[in-house]
Amino acid sequence: MLQNYFKITIRNLFKNKTFSFINIVGLAVGMASFLLITLWIQHEVSFEQFHDKKANLYRVFTNLKEQGNVVTGNTSPVPLADVLKHDFPEIKNTCRTSWVTNHLLEVENKKTAFPGLCIGPGFLQMFSFPLLKGNPAAAFPDIHSILITENLAKTLFGDQDPLNKIIRLDNKDNFKVSGVLKNLPQNTSFNFDYLLPYSYFRKTTPWAETWAANAIHTYVELKPEATLAQVQQKIQNIPSQHGEKNLQLFLHPLTDWYLYSNFENGKVSGGRIEVVRFFGIIAILILVMACINFMNLSTVRSEKRAREVGVRKVLGVTKKDLIFQFLGESIFLAFLAGVIALVLVYLALPTFNELMRAGLTINYQDTYLWGIFILFIFLTGAAAGIYPAFYLSAFKPVYVLKGIFHNSKSAFPFHKVLVIVQFTFGIVLIISSLVIQKQIKHAQGRDAGYQKDMLIYVQYFGDLKKNYRLLKNDLLSSGVAASVTQTNSPITELWDHDSKINWAGKNPGLLVNFNVLCADEDLVPTFGLEVTAGRDFDLKTFPTDSLSCMLNESAAKIMGFKDPVGQFIVSDDQKWKVVGVVKDFILGSPYTPTEPLVIFGAKSWFHVVHIKFNNKQTVAESLSQTEALVKKYNPAYPFEFSFIDEAYEQKFSDEKRVGKLVELFTVLTIFISCLGLFGLATFTAEQRTKEIGIRKVLGASVANIVGLLSRGFLKLVLIANLIAWPLAGWIMHQWLQDYAYRITLGWGIFALAGAAALVMALLTISFQAIRSAVANPVESLRSE
Repeated sequence: MLQNYFKITIRNLFKNKTFSFINIVGLAVGMASFLLITLWIQHEVSFEQFHDKKANLYRVFTNLKEQGNVVTGNTSPVPLADVLKHDFPEIKNTCRTSWVTNHLLEVENKKTAFPGLCIGPGFLQMFSFPLLKGNPAAAFPDIHSILITENLAKTLFGDQDPLNKIIRLDNKDNFKVSGVLKNLPQNTSFNFDYLLPYSYFRKTTPWAETWAANAIHTYVELKPEATLAQVQQKIQNIPSQHGEKNLQLFLHPLTDWYLYSNFENGKVSGGRIEVVRFFGIIAILILVMACINFMNLSTVRSEKRAREVGVRKVLGVTKKDLIFQFLGESIFLAFLAGVIALVLVYLALPTFNELMRAGLTINYQDTYLWGIFILFIFLTGAAAGIYPAFYLSAFKPVYVLKGIFHNSKSAFPFHKVLVIVQFTFGIVLIISSLVIQKQIKHAQGRDAGYQKDMLIYVQYFGDLKKNYRLLKNDLLSSGVAASVTQTNSPITELWDHDSKINWAGKNPGLLVNFNVLCADEDLVPTFGLEVTAGRDFDLKTFPTDSLSCMLNESAAKIMGFKDPVGQFIVSDDQKWKVVGVVKDFILGSPYTPTEPLVIFGAKSWFHVVHIKFNNKQTVAESLSQTEALVKKYNPAYPFEFSFIDEAYEQKFSDEKRVGKLVELFTVLTIFISCLGLFGLATFTAEQRTKEIGIRKVLGASVANIVGLLSRGFLKLVLIANLIAWPLAGWIMHQWLQDYAYRITLGWGIFALAGAAALVMALLTISFQAIRSAVANPVESLRSE
């Protein structure tokens, strides 16, 4: 019996090559798209899931009340970890880590920079970062011990055993390797290639030991019997007991760090999980559309197999057997499509990884994976074939053997609905893609408030900060640079805040979390800022400018000064004189409104030097000369720099990746839809061959025939537009709410998407319609 069914399936496959090809290719593309997206989703949801104690691990977050709103941060006061561990019996363990820092590592004249982290006791016991060599219980015998990853060990020591080897850090401190860590998995938010003891961080940053220093990450491991709600209730007001009255604490679960990272008024409001859900829906719908194609073509072609069903039933075959046969055929076609899909995934995976900046792989040796794949093929084949199987098996032999079966009356309305569903989804994706691209261009076109071209920045390492004045003089005198200034952070990034700034006339209950930029003189010409009041810092003319500051327009407005220039503000008991006001510029996200900013003068802190190149020579020449001068004053370190314009473009990288992914699957969706439409148009033309021949004999033109065959399908696409427009409008309106600086949805986007869908549908149908219209009517009418 099974052998007979298999032979029938193979015969039908080769007898109807066009429809078999459309079915298999459409299903393969849908399955490949589903598998790719599923691989990516699995990667995203697996972040931090590998930790053995994940159910009990949390990071301490802070909520700062500001002007009626709540600002959430993932850093916490430095002394907090000790208080949590000793005063709360529900907490089993705590640890703290510094911020990730790049240090120069040197071994026998081999120099390289890698990101590292300072960790407190308990880190390796709480998190599952296993040591391949060394003792986890005594990972740091002293302050000058270091743990390195396998990759870093290979880079620095080759095939030698790294244990007890010496690494020189930043050309000043020697560290002994006390252990080797297994390489970090891809699905972790942590980023380090080596670990240092927290005592080293404490030694190098003594200022960060107060409750006001909200500067490090604190992690907590709860006891299994402890409840999160009770612990949060107990710890939330700890900062207020130490003078930080506007700061509250809460615990954010380890497994939510990556996917739930957005907060609104102190509560989780989504994050990357929204993108994951969006593409999960796309994956399911693409697979559903591929199955719809299969259903459509199988159903509309039912008349071709009606007599076969009638004869089998007369010979005693039951309806159950017929359902089993047709489902078997569907699953067999799904198997062929699945094999092709695997090949497509294998070929597309490198490009997909590059697009998504992921390292997705398929372990072909995993028997569990193959079991899942077989189940996936079975379910897909069953889903695609279940309706045709029941539909075909329901034919009554007494009618079909008399030739009075009429497929159009029963199947046509159903396949109309399926075509509408397919194109509705396709048009929604087209609109989504257009909106995302327009939103990105809208933000890119926003005036940053400073000039990004011919501008680089170099972070301070080694002796560069000490020799800044000498370097600046040489850059200017040689003509390489038009202007140079130093700051606490790159102009494209926001590293510091201050919520304790006071000024004359400030409302005692007002709390504003000001953005902070520290700058030396020549700030304005280096960045091309616009001064709206007062002046730039000028230490030569005004030596007291080292304790001066500048405000942006938003900060001046909040402070309520009629004339800000000459006023004083106070930060950390230090008075700063306002000497100028600059026009608002983008320091953080280009999608959000500019926030109040205070620019402190030369008595503040610096980590970065910005160099504005002279436009009288090429960038390559300027970089070459700059490298020579930087190495002159900092010979132990490699010359590393970043272009400001490229760094600014990185702000759009996430949205660009989402946009490209939507574009990719929009194309695949339309391809699957058009493939199905082509199959339906081909079958319709076959059914109406004699009608077309008679019409041509009676004088119908090619245009008349094409219109006759196309009109019905184009009506379905128009209906799909009417459904898709409001649906896509609602979806994109919700998506745009995440951006304060956003576009408005105009009718042009919807009209363009609708027109594109109509054109693609017309081109798909016209190929077969024109072919039928130009055919010789003698051939189609010969049998009459």
